[in-house]
Amino acid sequence: MRPLQISPETAVKLSEKLGVPLEHLMHMPQHILLQKIAELGKEQPDESQADKKDKQ
Repeated sequence: MRPLQISPETAVKLSEKLGVPLEHLMHMPQHILLQKIAELGKEQPDESQADKKDKQ
């Protein structure tokens, strides 16, 4: 299996958001990574709505 084809900046940001070491992230199967990104996407709208309510 070859490493993911993502930029170094993207890899670092994803590693921080997912709480996964960079080495693990780069060798993670693509379908698992996509699943984790989808989970982050589900959580993020909730956080952004909370931020909007706090600003009002």
